Amino acid sequence: QVQLVESGGGLVQPGGSLRLSCTASGDTTSTHAMGWFRQAPGADREFVAAIRWSGGSTGNPYYAAAVKGRFSISRDKVNRVVYLQMDSLEPEDTAVYYCAAGRPITSTLSTVRGYAYWGQGTQVTVSS
Repeated sequence: QVQLVESGGGLVQPGGSLRLSCTASGDTTSTHAMGWFRQAPGADREFVAAIRWSGGSTGNPYYAAAVKGRFSISRDKVNRVVYLQMDSLEPEDTAVYYCAAGRPITSTLSTVRGYAYWGQGTQVTVSS
């Protein structure tokens, strides 16, 4: 089992920044990738970004088109923490953000079914 705890959500004005953190514990070696997803009210959960624990210094980050260039995912392999730096936030980014862990293959890296473990979510609200 893997436990995931997110932190860092909150209220921010349009154009502002937030940094989310996700700490993984338990049998983390059973997973090889971490992802961030988000879910707005009345909408499906959607992919935001993913990163691999391997993949050299960068972890081969992968982003949804809607956030590419504004968000950055990174990881601390020693402490098993994944970060999501969110810049130039827009009201459309308002959602509950979830951290996920699993063993996705390339075709499932950006899908909910690619991940077996999920955090409880943290609210991000972008509003003036």
